[in-house]
Amino acid sequence: MPDGMDDLLNDAAARAIRYLRALPERSVAPEPQAIAALERFDEPLPDHPDDAERVIALLDEAGSPATMASAGPRFFGFVIGGSHPVSVAANWLATAWDQNAGAYTASPVAAVLEQVAQRWLIELFGLPERTVAGFVTGATMANMTALAAARHAVLALTDWDVDARGLQGAPPVTVIVGEEAHPSLLKGLSILGLGRENVHRVAVDGQGRMRADALPPIAGPTILCTQAGNVNTGAFDPIEELTAQAHEAGAWVHVDGAFGLWAAVAPERAYLARGVGTADSWATDAHKWLNVPYDSGLAFVRDPEPLRAAMGVTAAYLPDSMMREPAAHAPELSRRARGVEVWATLRALGRSGIADLVERDCRYTSAFAAGLAAAGFEILNDVVLNQVLVSFGDKDTTRRVIAAIQDDGTCWAGVTQWQGRTAMRISVSGWSTTADDVERSLAAMLRAAAGA
Repeated sequence: MPDGMDDLLNDAAARAIRYLRALPERSVAPEPQAIAALERFDEPLPDHPDDAERVIALLDEAGSPATMASAGPRFFGFVIGGSHPVSVAANWLATAWDQNAGAYTASPVAAVLEQVAQRWLIELFGLPERTVAGFVTGATMANMTALAAARHAVLALTDWDVDARGLQGAPPVTVIVGEEAHPSLLKGLSILGLGRENVHRVAVDGQGRMRADALPPIAGPTILCTQAGNVNTGAFDPIEELTAQAHEAGAWVHVDGAFGLWAAVAPERAYLARGVGTADSWATDAHKWLNVPYDSGLAFVRDPEPLRAAMGVTAAYLPDSMMREPAAHAPELSRRARGVEVWATLRALGRSGIADLVERDCRYTSAFAAGLAAAGFEILNDVVLNQVLVSFGDKDTTRRVIAAIQDDGTCWAGVTQWQGRTAMRISVSGWSTTADDVERSLAAMLRAAAGA
């Protein structure tokens, strides 16, 4: 080990620990002076090496105060869950291992942990036994990975090998989505050559759920994209009913469950995910409700073959292996061992711990809705999961209140537009949030609303 490496790593660990300890009491949004201090990074590339401890000190002193405290207990924006302590520790160890997790021969431990985590996740979500998973960066890539398998499968039914022949001259693929499909899903469709706008949009109800009675006739190669957890309301499409209709016509059904898929592990919320296991592919994030560090997404496919066909890679320098090859299930060949943190968090929390995390956050979400409604503000959605939409009046008033809440620093929630209304969206998905954090945040919200 190079001289001074122990001191460098110990110093970095001590700084990280101080940062995490300070999260519960610091302003959630960075102060203006902290943002201004980021100018310290804007310097010419040094001509000569610098002392490593001085580099880390600058990173901490100028960088840490300018972070959003999204790892803390009162950040309620963008469905971001702060990293659980065991996942942080596993991440540090995995970083020290510095494994390329793309191939079993490059890292047996990364491949085995990924395989075990895959099995556990399939059990948790109640997915079919033969399902396989790709460990990717997030729900955008998870959707794209699963949809690549879907594209292969539906075109194979017409004897078209899209992975060998591409899309030029291929039979057209019909893609059906709900009116409130998440933009990341549409981005994946665009990257795959299926078009961001070349989709059939199905009408939704007052909670953003796709209407099964509005599903168009299905013929030819077709992919139906459903949603488990509307990003604004938390509502679920009627997946069981939609899947039955789509499968009768030979279509592939995909579920975008970036955060909502985790409802399946919580006894009081599992009814929302009824029928999810009847679909053909699923996408979710581990860096949301499993609370592992960024970045960590998961793509699941019922039939392993379409995924392997779409993602498989061959090269003379890659030896054959009888083991599960990670690169055959995800776009990347070279990538970090993100399965380590997923395995560690699943192992540490167990089934009951994960269920408790989801249920607890949902209870806190309901408490936010009840407190704001009692104060006379309009809750726009049925609060069934971890999302609350609240209006503080007209558009301008609501925006002023949200800005005041963010400036106050006690908590952070963002603005959204939903079915013609401007609202504040509260998303509770962190392991460290407590009832006291909800009370403090509610008090801050009501103060801001009173002063708007």
